[in-house]
Amino acid sequence: MDTDTDTDTGTDTHTRTGGPAVLLRRALPADAPALAEVWLRSFAAALPTVRRAHGDDAVRGWFAHLVTGCETWGAFDGEHAVGLLVLDGDELDQLYLAPDRRGRGLGDRLVSLAKERRPGGLALWTFQVNTPARRFYERHGFTETERTDGTRNEEREPDVRYVWTP
Repeated sequence: MDTDTDTDTGTDTHTRTGGPAVLLRRALPADAPALAEVWLRSFAAALPTVRRAHGDDAVRGWFAHLVTGCETWGAFDGEHAVGLLVLDGDELDQLYLAPDRRGRGLGDRLVSLAKERRPGGLALWTFQVNTPARRFYERHGFTETERTDGTRNEEREPDVRYVWTP
């Protein structure tokens, strides 16, 4: 596998795995609509029993804020957004993949990028019902530190706190 990385400057990261390169790069304001669509499709596919706290238009507006207010990365296959990563301080705030991209190594690349960008450690929340995500984070060295009944999140869904320390 050929890899080029310059995450300190936020420039392109490519990996070829026998097909077109999926590019990881800092998101631009113009990417917000496409990244919001990835989030919407992924949430619907991965969390069908979780009540979303906001409608589609509110999610799209929120992504416009995330791209300008947080360290937001997009994964792009040609012109198409296929994944996203949002870091807010030491919080891994969002990591979502297009449903057809799960299980193909893209999530591994995004969590590795998050660890490179936050070498001192990361924390995140995920829903208790999201067993695949919980297994994914545990496989990447995150440790469960807290469970809640969901009263502190907008979805009112029981969640789990994970922390990664190098």
